[in-house]
Amino acid sequence: MEVTGRSNLKAWLYLLPALLFLGVFMVYPLVDVFIYSFEEGYNSASQSFFGTGLYNYSYVLHDPYFLQALKNTFILVIITVPLSTGIALLISLGLNSIKKLKELFQTIYFLPYVTNTLAVGLVFMILFKKTAYSDGLVNILINAFGGESVDFIDGPYWAKMMVLCIYTIWIVMPFKVLILTSALASVNPVYYSAAKVDGTSKFRIFYKITLPMISPMIFYLIITGFIGAFKAYSDAVALFGTDLNVAEMNTIVGYVYDMLYGDSGGYPSYASAAAIILFTIVLTITVINLMVSNKTKK
Repeated sequence: MEVTGRSNLKAWLYLLPALLFLGVFMVYPLVDVFIYSFEEGYNSASQSFFGTGLYNYSYVLHDPYFLQALKNTFILVIITVPLSTGIALLISLGLNSIKKLKELFQTIYFLPYVTNTLAVGLVFMILFKKTAYSDGLVNILINAFGGESVDFIDGPYWAKMMVLCIYTIWIVMPFKVLILTSALASVNPVYYSAAKVDGTSKFRIFYKITLPMISPMIFYLIITGFIGAFKAYSDAVALFGTDLNVAEMNTIVGYVYDMLYGDSGGYPSYASAAAIILFTIVLTITVINLMVSNKTKK
């Protein structure tokens, strides 16, 4: 018993730095934000407020800017997470079947992940933005096929959302390809050999062997994809600038930032309420995904 007690103490000592880090930089701020969200009229300079209650949540949930940000974020999540995961899986299957130059292609697909987000945003602006000299490369291609030019950056809402979704998928694709390629490489080839001996079709091999073996990684990417998409902000800024409310392309994180530091800033109570709402949404979806993942494993 004494040896076990010493081992436990040593283990806790090893964990202490990480626990302190998590406590100071994650748990404490979360508790602090939760408290601020109920303090009405909180003033950060004087550290004072005039009441407590649910008014901050009521204000945020009735704010047109927040509702627009909520709509944008959900559209972004619903479109980009399934599409990026599916496309990454197809690319990974293709890379896994390549014998020559496999490492080279993997490096090429990973390059966008190490490229600055704003730099990629500038490239997308060149592709889609109308200027005094050009309608953009994409519009040139549309015109070549007889279509009319579309202002993807300052034009209709659907066009701007489409560009944002494409941009987001492009940004997250390399990481997902890397994870799925590694997962496919870890599948024991003995299973494939046995299936081929039995004359199993390629689709059935994929459905019955490959997919179940890499399903933990797929669920991991789906969960992290949901979390990342709900926290999207820099993607929209890279494409539409900092005044996202005017462009109608703000996200929940952008709304929180605006409430703290933007033109309508100076309202930490509203920002805290919006942050807690975002935390609740992400936590709920993560729990649902984990429950679905556990049922699938069974």
